[in-house]
Amino acid sequence: MNNKPYPNYSKLEVVHRHQEIIKIFESKSDSEIWLAFNASDEMAFNYLFRIYTPQLFKYGCQFQVGEEMVQDAIQNLFIYLRGKRGSLSPVASIKAYLFKSLQYELIKLIKKDKNKIMISSDELEANFPIEISIENSIIDSEEKQEQLINLNIAIKKLSSRQRQAILLLYEDGLSYKDIAEIMEFSEVKSARKLIYRALDALRVNMGIDKKKK
Repeated sequence: MNNKPYPNYSKLEVVHRHQEIIKIFESKSDSEIWLAFNASDEMAFNYLFRIYTPQLFKYGCQFQVGEEMVQDAIQNLFIYLRGKRGSLSPVASIKAYLFKSLQYELIKLIKKDKNKIMISSDELEANFPIEISIENSIIDSEEKQEQLINLNIAIKKLSSRQRQAILLLYEDGLSYKDIAEIMEFSEVKSARKLIYRALDALRVNMGIDKKKK
């Protein structure tokens, strides 16, 4: 994939071009943007690529498969989507769709790598650590440094699925519906229950419940 969509433009012109594209699409809904992309709108494609590539890279790196593999998976994903324009199904949440699709691309690359033994979605998620800055969303204390240390310890005690759900909710700002889609739950309430249990476990592990009594 050519990461330089405007080879004849100067750097300043490219920046202005990107700003123009962002202005065009930032007020549109995900459904509208996806519809434009599916209709082979090049500006819509460039918008998706520029906006979501950094987010996909950050999310993909959480699976600890190596930055190069994550970059390859992202590139493969956009090549696939570009080739399927005109036949893609409607999408309500672009981020959720891309995150889930990235997981599939990673699994395909892992299967091709003879040095890797993970082959399923569950096995991929089992390798999921957590490297996020959610402490301000969960705790608000003058002793934040100590709280953060305790939070990191508590997070490590969560299951890989709980860690992933917490990341998607607090770091990526996804809805319970989106999280259910990414984690392949048949019902939204399953995602909600997983997160509630994860938060309860965090509170217990940090001794927050005991302090309230």
